[in-house]
Amino acid sequence: MRIDIMTLFPEMCEAVINESIIGRARQEGIIEIECHNIRDYTKDKHRRVDDYPYGGGMGMIMQAQPIADCYEDICRVSGKKPKVIYMSPQGKVFNQQKAKELAQYDSICILCGHYEGVDQRIIDELVDEEISIGDFVLTGGELPALMVTDAVARMVPGVLAEEESFTDESHYSGLLEYPQYTRPPVYKDKSVPGVLLSGHHANIKKWRREQSIETTMKKRPDMIKKAGMRKDDLIILDNLLKKDHSDDKKDN
Repeated sequence: MRIDIMTLFPEMCEAVINESIIGRARQEGIIEIECHNIRDYTKDKHRRVDDYPYGGGMGMIMQAQPIADCYEDICRVSGKKPKVIYMSPQGKVFNQQKAKELAQYDSICILCGHYEGVDQRIIDELVDEEISIGDFVLTGGELPALMVTDAVARMVPGVLAEEESFTDESHYSGLLEYPQYTRPPVYKDKSVPGVLLSGHHANIKKWRREQSIETTMKKRPDMIKKAGMRKDDLIILDNLLKKDHSDDKKDN
C-alpha cells in the first residue's frame, strides 16, 4: 500500500512516520509513505501558497494551483490515481470502520489543510472524501492526517507481527479491549487474575471476551448496540445486567 501526504510541513510528518512500528514497516518496504511539500509546487517567487478569500473575510485560503500540481506529480510518479482524502472539520468523523475501509485501497492521498481551508475548486475536482477526527479545531491537518495514516497503515499485512495484534484491540470488533497484565504476578498486594496464569487457553479466551463486554458496557455503553454480538455474548451481557441490577438493590 502507498500513502501520500500533501502538506506544508513535511518534516513534521516525517518525524512521526519514521518512528516505531510504522517507521520500521516503512524502512522494510512493507508500506510506502511519502510526504510532499505543497510549497515546492507554487509558482510564486516567495513560495506563497495562500491568498485572500474572494468576498472578504478573515484569514487566508490555500490556492488551488500548488495543490493540483502536487497531486498531478504524485499520480505521475506512482503511476496511479489514489483515493484523495481531505482532512476537514466538515467531514465524517473518523473511526475504526473507516480505517478498515481505507486499508483496502492500494493507494490513498491525504491533503492537509491550513489557514481557513483550501480553494473549493480543489475539493470539487480532486477530493473523494472529507474526514474529520472530531468536533474541535486544530491549526492544520497534519496531526489528523498522521492519525489516519497510523490507523490505516497498522492494518496492512506485515506491518504488525500478527493480525491478532490489531483485531483484539479496542474498537476493531466494536468492543473495548479487555484488561492487560504483565510481570510481576503481584504488585502492591494486587494479583493478576488467576485465569491468566492457568495456561488454559479456552478459559483465557472466554475471560477476555467477558471482560471486553463488561468494560464496554461500563465505559462506552453506546458501543454495545453497534457491536456484532454473538449468542454467547448476549448471555454474558444479560448476566452482567442482572449482576448490576442486583448490586443496585444491595446499595438501596
